[in-house]
Order: sequence, then structure tokens, then C-alpha cells
Amino acid sequence: MILKLLKPTEGHIYYRDKDIAQIGDQKELKEYYKKVQGIFQDPFATFNPLYRIDRIFEMIFSSFSYDQAKKEERIHQVLNDVNLDPNRTLGKFPHQLSGGQLQRLLIARALLMDVDILIADELISMLDASTRIGILNLLVDLCKKNRMSVLFITHDLNLGYYISDNTMIMYQGRLVERGDTTKIYANPIHPYTKMLFESVPDISRKWDKNEQFLPEQVVYDVKKFYNKNEGRGLEEIEEGHSVLFSVTTTG
Repeated sequence: MILKLLKPTEGHIYYRDKDIAQIGDQKELKEYYKKVQGIFQDPFATFNPLYRIDRIFEMIFSSFSYDQAKKEERIHQVLNDVNLDPNRTLGKFPHQLSGGQLQRLLIARALLMDVDILIADELISMLDASTRIGILNLLVDLCKKNRMSVLFITHDLNLGYYISDNTMIMYQGRLVERGDTTKIYANPIHPYTKMLFESVPDISRKWDKNEQFLPEQVVYDVKKFYNKNEGRGLEEIEEGHSVLFSVTTTG
């Protein structure tokens, strides 16, 4: 919805005090996409295999009317920023690069546009372990350097803790717990949040072959939790930590 690929069924999303659902004409939409971009899970699906990777940069300059005189300089600059050698990268086809290199290229594209918000949807889930930490560290460094905000979507709680200042937990399309990452990880309250933490493997504990995970148990626990706290709605239990106690509120 933030990328305007889906329309909200209710509620509003604001960017710079403007409801993004009201952004309609092409000029406004281009200005929005100059500042809000996304990187998705599969880097190989993002690139057209028939074109050289240079095309993603060419399209930015042609579509968003950037200064053509500084094109080569800017492209080389952002490639160096993501630790890619321009002379060894430009001119190649997607299949000639690794998944990690392709994800770095997509981050470079975002830097070229000087985005404010980057949606990173399962950014590193398809990369091998040795590549993941490098991409994460790169992202953290670039956020600090360029004052860029990243919405990092992940199912891996360890990665979420490593990279995030604030955490939002969603269950069945609802935001059920949000706040400071360290506080949520130290004191999870919502049953679904607790289940996520209990599901993280503990290398110090031997795996019990008889232990079972029952998805329907989570549904039951959440329903029981909501019934017990009927009417409380979303509450702040401590500064910087809120929990959805029930889907209905009183008063």
C-alpha cells in the first residue's frame, strides 16, 4: 500500500502530511516515487534477463528527468557506495551477477534517486548466509549516511533485532504489537508475538522429536487473549511499547 500497488480498504497513509491515496496525476506520482521505492525478495525476478543491468539506471534518468550531464558520474558514485566496481559491473546481464550483487544494484538505484523511504521486503531471504550480513551492514551504514528510513519486512526475528530501531508485529493483517525493538524483544505480550519468539531455534537446547507445533493453538490463544481483554483495544503498556489487547474498544 505504501508503494501504491494496493489500495487501502480503510484508514489512511500519510507522506509529508498528504494522504497518498489522493496522489493521482502522473506528475505527483513521479515525485512520490522519487522518494519512496521498494526492493523485493527475488532480485532475479526484478531484472529483465534480455537487457544489461545498466538499463535500470538509464530508465531512472529518462523517466524522472535527472541531469544527463552527470549521469555517468552519479552512477559510478552510487555503485561505489554499495561496494560494486563500476568497471566490472556495468555492461553485464543479470545472469552474470550473483543475487547479492543484484540486491546491491537495487540499493544503488534507490541511492541514485535519493529516496526518503525504502521498502525492503524480505530483502535477503534468498541470499546465502555469508552474503546476508554484508547487505544488512551496508543498509545500516547507508541509512545513517543518507538519513534514509527503511521499512524492513522479515520473518526472521534475529535479523529484525539486528537492524531495527522500532518493530511492528502483524497477525492476520492487524498490527498487534509495536514499539522500541529492545522493549518488544525483552517483553513480548501478544500471544502471536510470544509464539514467534518461541519458534526461534535455541542452539543450546536439544531438539525434542516429540515436540509438536500446532498452528490452531496460536489461533485459540489469540482468541482467548482478546476475550479476556475485551474492550481494551490498543494500549501502551510502557513508554514506546504498545499491544493490541482486543479488536474492539469500549467508549
